Amino acid sequence: MDNYHDPVRHLKYLRQSLSQDNEAIGFFISAGCPLSVAMPENEWPLIPDVQNLTIHINSQLDADKKYKLLISEIEKAGKNIKNIEDILSFLRSLLAVSKGGDVRGLTEDDLLGIQKKICSEIIEKIDVSLPKEETPYHRLCNWIRSIDRKVAVEIFTTNYDLLLEQALEDLEVPYFDGFVGASRSFFDLRAVEDNLIPTHWSRLWKIHGSINWCQEEIKGERKVYRSSEVKKNVSHLIYPSHLKYEESRKMPYLALIDQLNRFIRKKSSFLILSGYSFNDAHLNDTIINALKANPTGMVLGLMYGTYEVAAETVETVETVETVETVEAVEAVEAENIILVERYPEAYKLAKKQHNLNVWTFDKAIIGTNLGVWRRIHEKDDSDYELNQFIGNENNLKLGDFSVFTDFLKRIIGNKKESSGG
Repeated sequence: MDNYHDPVRHLKYLRQSLSQDNEAIGFFISAGCPLSVAMPENEWPLIPDVQNLTIHINSQLDADKKYKLLISEIEKAGKNIKNIEDILSFLRSLLAVSKGGDVRGLTEDDLLGIQKKICSEIIEKIDVSLPKEETPYHRLCNWIRSIDRKVAVEIFTTNYDLLLEQALEDLEVPYFDGFVGASRSFFDLRAVEDNLIPTHWSRLWKIHGSINWCQEEIKGERKVYRSSEVKKNVSHLIYPSHLKYEESRKMPYLALIDQLNRFIRKKSSFLILSGYSFNDAHLNDTIINALKANPTGMVLGLMYGTYEVAAETVETVETVETVETVEAVEAVEAENIILVERYPEAYKLAKKQHNLNVWTFDKAIIGTNLGVWRRIHEKDDSDYELNQFIGNENNLKLGDFSVFTDFLKRIIGNKKESSGG
């Protein structure tokens, strides 16, 4: 490959972008991030990724005949049974037309019962706490509180867990998540849309809901609230990738998708994606459409692992994550193993959209151009901090959330560093 990108130059650009206290800076935290939290070998991961969470739920509900019927119907429809959000999406699409009769052999009560069991299993698995105060989540929050900002930092997440809330509160970082009140916090749409919260409060937008969000019907009207603890036997707001647009705009999901769109459209906005694999078409559309409308905005996808992966292991998460270095890729090439793109949807979008950049460990798409990481100049001692994040093979592993937050930790206090990129 003739094209290349200088990792030092782009790390300088990233450092300079993050040092701005008067520009819109945001982070998008997704399913891969909890995997970066160090745990004892027999306890890792703290929270499984979507595929392994789905495997767990499928095994827990294997004896449930109604659930097995639902899964078989999803397979017949050609949908993905390896993604619990896709399962929930299909289930809720059946619920929408189940009034007064059966749908694919399932009644409304059957579907409601299955939904409740799925949500209960999700909550049981992900209602966990960070093990200590030196985790990647804590490093991110420590960076947020290190600068007296003129524009609030915004954190978007598709995760249902409470790890971000724990880290923010451990470090006493004030934040607003759209809810106000104490005992039964309610969603304040006006405060979200009109940005009526103090600037020194960070924003936390949980796009796919949360294990401590609940819904109830009062006098024929559905009400959403956030509880101070994770409750059992209530209707939890854990969303699939989309909801019906005819739902009230007071529903948090639509308001928070709008917030993501508004953020990217801000002048010179900078959004960093961590742990996101670009498998959510609705979110991808939101990101790309906002970038098209705002040429000054920038989205950087930090992707875990190498650009390519061995074809026969692409479906196996554990195996895929072992092929994460340039040396590993060269080893499989030597054995004539076919390599395929690890994140094809991300690459397709980045090759068309100039202000969506994607960095993997060994290659990057920057300004629509694919290239390998390669230093232009020899190592310079003045770039000592940056060189620590560049491997001997010019690997750049900021796609590992733990490494990225180490980078944030190192640049605290370098707010006025000049840009080389």
